[in-house]
Amino acid sequence: MSETAAFPADGPLLALDPGEKTIGVAVSNAARTVITPVETIRRMKFTADAKRIFALYDEFGCTGLVIGWPLNMDGSVGPRAQSAKALGTNLKRLREIPVRYQDERLSSDKAEERLRAAGKKRDEIDRVVDAHAAAIILEDAIEALAG
Repeated sequence: MSETAAFPADGPLLALDPGEKTIGVAVSNAARTVITPVETIRRMKFTADAKRIFALYDEFGCTGLVIGWPLNMDGSVGPRAQSAKALGTNLKRLREIPVRYQDERLSSDKAEERLRAAGKKRDEIDRVVDAHAAAIILEDAIEALAG
């Protein structure tokens, strides 16, 4: 689901996996062929979170923002999806940037599975799973944008 009709066709994208306590962050390269987990932001106040998100957006020269949209398994919109939508709306109030919401059902499970398969230990998985989930969200968004 795209919030902005004119979502950019090229350039780096920043992806967020918003949770209650953390926000996973990933970025693509300009060609959108390489996706890199960046960091996990420990949520504080919205102003501090937004400042960090925009700092990363600018650092990587991003042209658009993808926000994971955690729909319920039946496709309905619950409190977590409403919270993700509110995050995007509030970020757009601070800066006019293209935002796309990407269905992210099971992204954290996929990320954890990939990390386990790579031989990561539980404590390391816990530290990086949100950023890796953001990378999966970004992969899915890029695939959807490619049509």
